[in-house]
Amino acid sequence: MLNALAPMAAVLIFLLMFILIILDRWPHHRVTLCCGLATLLLVFGVMMDDGGEAIIRTLNLRSLVHPEFWIASKESAESAAGINWSTILFIAGMMVMVEGMAEAGFFQWLCLRLAKWVKYMASKIFLVFMFISAILAMFIDSITVILFLAAVTVELGKTLKFNPVPVILAEIFCANLGGSATMCGDPPNIIIGTSLHLTFADFLLNTGLIALICLFVTIIYFWLCFGKELKEAEKQEIDLNSLPEPSTVIKNKTSFGASVAIFFLAVVMLITHAQTGLTVAFIGVFIALLTLLCAGRKAPELLKKVDINTLLFFIGLFVVVSGLEETGVLEVIAHFIGDVSGGNIVLVIVIILWVSAIASAFVDNIPFSATMIPIIQTLSATQGIPIHTLAWTLSIGTDIGGSATPIGASANVVGTAVAIKNGYPVGWGKYCKACVPATIIVLLLSTAIILLRYVVLGG
Repeated sequence: MLNALAPMAAVLIFLLMFILIILDRWPHHRVTLCCGLATLLLVFGVMMDDGGEAIIRTLNLRSLVHPEFWIASKESAESAAGINWSTILFIAGMMVMVEGMAEAGFFQWLCLRLAKWVKYMASKIFLVFMFISAILAMFIDSITVILFLAAVTVELGKTLKFNPVPVILAEIFCANLGGSATMCGDPPNIIIGTSLHLTFADFLLNTGLIALICLFVTIIYFWLCFGKELKEAEKQEIDLNSLPEPSTVIKNKTSFGASVAIFFLAVVMLITHAQTGLTVAFIGVFIALLTLLCAGRKAPELLKKVDINTLLFFIGLFVVVSGLEETGVLEVIAHFIGDVSGGNIVLVIVIILWVSAIASAFVDNIPFSATMIPIIQTLSATQGIPIHTLAWTLSIGTDIGGSATPIGASANVVGTAVAIKNGYPVGWGKYCKACVPATIIVLLLSTAIILLRYVVLGG
């Protein structure tokens, strides 16, 4: 009797987690950890006959001591079920690296250097910052990218007498778009990549190509929206002497050089990890240790700045999603999508992309993508659709859909918060007026590209 109730309990816990995350009254990591504990104790421990085995599979601790978790001969030995420790360790490592770069003044230096390069002209800053936002977000967490870009944009706006809000909105959108291009660009991509054994190159050649095409369309769109306003701002007299020289924000040249070198090493390791066999878990840990070694006495300070709560959030999330998987709920959903589409592969692709996008506009795309991975795996097995095609579809849908609203992605929340804090209010109306049309344009273009690639290449 209790075993039959396990799927219902797993669904209720999952829905409760989602509602509490949306309400945003309690820290998200506490919500997922409590719901994860409820899944382990109630669903697995009390209701399931093989609950002990389900707990072992969910905690997935055995993968950590397997040699191929760190250096894979063919593909990672880690199970896609349960806690994805590859994702946890990789994100932790990148957090340490980014904190090291921020401490060395890299982000402020880059923004000021680019602004000086375009002679502090508002319209050119607008174009260059959109492009650099997308490029940085391919390799660095979009929250960090926007945090520094938005702050520098506000300061430049005050000095150069232009409204920074249009620039910040464009930066946010381009950061989310750039994040979709690579495996390490956005957390959903990290989860998708590690769960389905995809490489950095796989993402770059698929979602990267889509993101590149869409980036040029996006820049044109935002230029048509705000270009004239920023060109008008350039007619005002400004005092460039009040702007700091880029070199003045570099606190320590040795630390600066080391952080840049570590960043490029991380990029090289990610690009070549399919050839070297080094897993993303190994790369994350190695880069973190190298950053801490170069930081010397400041290493403890860097560790304190790492967002432990985000890592705990992921752990709790994976446990809750595992509850849905272990009880067979996700398999039922996959079969439902297959039945609704009538076996039409094109319709399956469209449903996954647009449902993912719409859902991600209002709820956190990280739990959504983690939930969808077992679903697309089942769809691939039952409908005969290449898993790679569904992976790119899910990636684009979750990454781009989050750009539509101020709460759709963490970068949106951070960017608008920086603007509001500095006296530039950004309400839902102003945000959505600019970003909803851009989101729809990119999603339509992405849908066409994915379907065309499937028809031509079959995957």
